[in-house]
Amino acid sequence: MPSDAQSIHPTLPGDLRPLFWDYDFQDLCWDDDRALIIRRVLTSGPWDSVQWLRSRVNDDTLGRWIIDHQGRGLSPQQLRFWQLILDLPTEQVDGWLADRQTDPWHHRQAS
Repeated sequence: MPSDAQSIHPTLPGDLRPLFWDYDFQDLCWDDDRALIIRRVLTSGPWDSVQWLRSRVNDDTLGRWIIDHQGRGLSPQQLRFWQLILDLPTEQVDGWLADRQTDPWHHRQAS
């Protein structure tokens, strides 16, 4: 398993290109665009992309990222999946999902 401090070549694999249709793919760099890359892979990436991500950062780093972002961008199904895989605290995930139920903007986006 890679360490969080592992040096990663700044060029992203071409398989990730479709996830960044709205960016100049060649300009994306792991060091500079890490949060964006993690979000897109976790929310929209196929399993191969997720495996690539998990080969670059360890599960603790992914879990911390999800907690720091309070699961934003992840669907309830994705959030529950990562809760199980990364052993995220049930109370926190339940709270994030409950907050979404009372957030009128969340309901508007889901329509």
